Amino acid sequence: MRVLMLGGTEFVGRAVTDEALARGWDVTVFHRGRHEAPPGVTVLRGDRLAEDGLAELADGTWDIVVDTWSGAPTAVRDAARLLADRAGRYVYISSRSVYALPRPAGLDESAPVVDSSPDAGQVAYAEDKRGGELAALDAFGDRALLVRAGLILGPGENIGRLPWWLLRTARGGPVLAPGPRDLPLQYIDVRDLAAWTLDAAERRLGGPYNIASRSGHATTAGLLEACVRTTGAGAELRWTDPSTILEAGITPWDQLPVWVPPGELHETLHQGDVEKAFAVGLHCRPVEETVADTWTWLQSLGGIAPQRPDRDPVGLDPDTEAKLLRG
Repeated sequence: MRVLMLGGTEFVGRAVTDEALARGWDVTVFHRGRHEAPPGVTVLRGDRLAEDGLAELADGTWDIVVDTWSGAPTAVRDAARLLADRAGRYVYISSRSVYALPRPAGLDESAPVVDSSPDAGQVAYAEDKRGGELAALDAFGDRALLVRAGLILGPGENIGRLPWWLLRTARGGPVLAPGPRDLPLQYIDVRDLAAWTLDAAERRLGGPYNIASRSGHATTAGLLEACVRTTGAGAELRWTDPSTILEAGITPWDQLPVWVPPGELHETLHQGDVEKAFAVGLHCRPVEETVADTWTWLQSLGGIAPQRPDRDPVGLDPDTEAKLLRG
């Protein structure tokens, strides 16, 4: 298979590139050159937002194009139109954020989505992703695969969610652990996302698929206890009622990454319907493996995780944590 990766040097794009290379596929990476492309790929350079930024893509044919873009939908529109007659399938890595609010538990791919346009400039994240979907569909029709990913964790993460918990438990001592312990989580290891995506493209699947583990594949306790065991620093998880955390002004998801208390937001983020993807082969590895491999990767970087410049850092200030734990 000949694969064109639009991006391919960070987190999701890098995981897809690595998976394609591991399969022995012929991979071309088109990127801006801000990060090193992995060995074994053909490298094309260009800035999708610049005039004539797609010039390097004027020639060539591919079986699969994989696009991870999360900015202005016009970037997807222009690339997809340019490649429509020279690529077999267009895979757009989208997000479950495209669904319109409210997003109750059990939401599947038939749920209403936000309004957007493939001709839009950069707006809000949900509208950007939906606009990207529309751009892919406009150019490729039923040859477009829309991968609506949930929370993505694993090696290479440049948002900082799992790296923050690993580095926090590695410091040891009492750790603010948000309850309830058995609160179900829903996420996808980036490598499982990459494997399913290439399998689906090779099988010529099209249309939208929610991609995440089933809700409860792990729990908050399962994730945090795996972090404690993996880092080996003897951290003590201090399980704390959600109301106590919220009354202290601590923000779920941002200050305590991954976690949101029971309620509407938890239904939105951790209780989506993913049976369509499981019916066509989605596999999710154990949380312990995701945690251990992320820790190994993080240590290889000296304990400093990369950070996307367009995202605010996540995590709880040590003084705020200590104050709450003291009561």
